[in-house]
Parts: sequence; C-alpha cells; structure tokens
Amino acid sequence: MSGIEEAPPSTDLITLTRHVLGDQLRLGSAATGDLTLLLTAIQVTSKFIATNVRRARLINLVGLAGEQNVQGEDQKKLDVLSDDIMVNALRASGKCAVLVSEERENAIIIEEKNRGKYCVVFDPLDGSSNIDAGVNVGTIFGIYQVLNDGSASLEDVLQQGSKMVAAGYTMYGSSANLILSTGQGVNGYTLDAALGEFILTHPDIQIPPRGKIYSFNEGNSMFFHEPVNAYLHSIKYPASGKPYSARYIGSMVADVHRTFLYGGIFGYPDDKKSKSGKLRLLYEAFPMAFLTEQAGGVATTGKQRILDIVPKNIHERCSCFLGSKDDVNDLLKFYNDPKYADKS
Repeated sequence: MSGIEEAPPSTDLITLTRHVLGDQLRLGSAATGDLTLLLTAIQVTSKFIATNVRRARLINLVGLAGEQNVQGEDQKKLDVLSDDIMVNALRASGKCAVLVSEERENAIIIEEKNRGKYCVVFDPLDGSSNIDAGVNVGTIFGIYQVLNDGSASLEDVLQQGSKMVAAGYTMYGSSANLILSTGQGVNGYTLDAALGEFILTHPDIQIPPRGKIYSFNEGNSMFFHEPVNAYLHSIKYPASGKPYSARYIGSMVADVHRTFLYGGIFGYPDDKKSKSGKLRLLYEAFPMAFLTEQAGGVATTGKQRILDIVPKNIHERCSCFLGSKDDVNDLLKFYNDPKYADKS
C-alpha cells in the first residue's frame, strides 16, 4: 500500500448530447434544438459504423464490393454499408434538405415532407483502403444551413466552407473518438461502449502553435512543386540541427487527429501529377479546415485560405495544408517567396 488514496472515478459524465444542448441553451431564443437532433443522428451512425469496423473481419465486410465510386476508386464493402447507414439516419432525422456523399455521384435532395433546414456533406469512411490492415479510419462531415427556408438545391451546399455551422469527424481505432465544433471551439468525445454514449474527454482542443511532426506522402515528392519541396528540406535539414519527425499514416482522419493533439503540419498538396490536388474540398478539406481554425490553427491551399473557396461542384478537389499556426505560416513563406512564384 502506498498510502496515497486514488481519486474516485467521476460520476458527472458529460455526454455529447448534454454538451451540445448546453451550448444551444446558452444561445437562448436562437436555439431550436434542430442541430442537436441532427448531431444525434450522426452519433448513431458513428456508433453503428464503429461496431461494423471492429467486426469487419468476422462478418465478411472486408474486401471489395465490386464497384467504383464517382472518384474512380474501388469501393470496399464497408464504404457501401457506411454510406447507406449515414444516408438513412440523416434522412430519417427530418432535419436535412440536401446530402452529399463521397460515394454518390449526385447530391440527394430530401423529399419535401421530410425536409429540414440543414445540409450535410460527408465522407462516410475515409481511409477505407487501409481497413484490411487494421489502420484507423473515420467519418468526416460538415453541416450547412439552407440558403432559404424550404429550399433544397445544389446551391445550398456549394457555399464557402466558412458558412458551415458545424463540422467534425469520428475516428475508429482502438477507441471511437468524435471530434466536433459547432463554431464555439473544438471538443473531443470518446465512445463508452458499455454506456453506448460519447463522453467528453478532450474539452477545448487547441493545436499547439508549433509542433515537431510533419505528415506528407513523400512518395510523391518527385511531383511536388518547388515551394513544398523547399519547405520539407528546411524542416529535415534545419540550421538548429533538430529535424522534424515524419509521421504519415495515409488515413486523413488519423493524421489530422494526431496533428490536432501534438501539433505540426499535415499536407496533401496539388502537384505536377494531380493538378487540383486529391482531397475533396466539400467533405474532406472544408470540415478539417473548419476544425483547424476553431482549434487555433491555420488551413490553406498554399495560395489561399481553404474556407474562402467557393466550390464549383460537389466533388471538387483541392490542395490542403493544415495544422500549427507557426508551422503552416513557415510553409507559406516559401509560397510567397518570389523565387518560387512560377514553380507552384
């Protein structure tokens, strides 16, 4: 016996629903509870997908579904299932007007009798190409309000990312973590499987102003533009003699989650091979940029703030750098250097 008494476990568990309701109550008459109900539907999909990800090998959900999505990527069985789960739950919530999924070529316009005032854009299972290897995967989502009550059209989702009212992701791995912002900072919740509830475990996430980790797919570095390669050289061979550590998982949710907690920079740039970049603007870059800024970081294409872009189509792609303020600003110095003006 050490003689030191351990503190008893907390009995005041703050669930995601309780937390969001508290935020809405603080808004007073402006709060209708609709957003809370919509987030409840997203919670349900996250719990369902988490269960299936964990049991995928046991219930024959690994491998290909035999189809390709609109991006030309082979769909995994879990991609298709996760998409169906999410679409059905969001439609049934009665709070949505338009849905956009990575897995579907066209936007879903909700029938008028079940229509609400929110639009949800989402990647139902980001990183699924790694699922058979047990790598963390996740669901990414962003939420807009319709431009006019009762409307439901593509214009409602082709808005600047800065117009989103909420964004988040759920990461499925050793635990299921839901990271969410409703425009009042970023909070993280962990699924307690025994209770079936997401519990607040990471309140008020703030990205450190500088980190020691960079996360780029350097396998593509021969195609990178000069500002990117020059920046990477500067952190691998710094004058201080203390180079950054390379950490790249290849699942955006996992790489960004680590960046939020530990700091540093995540980058998936456009290059000579992928002229527009590879990340999808609407349901990958926008939600992650929204969360990054809410957590005190910076998100840019290298040439402009990501959240200022006005999308032209629902599956548009973009260059993306995000993370610690000082690290991303260091990268931008290379993009703003006249020496590289014609090389990006």
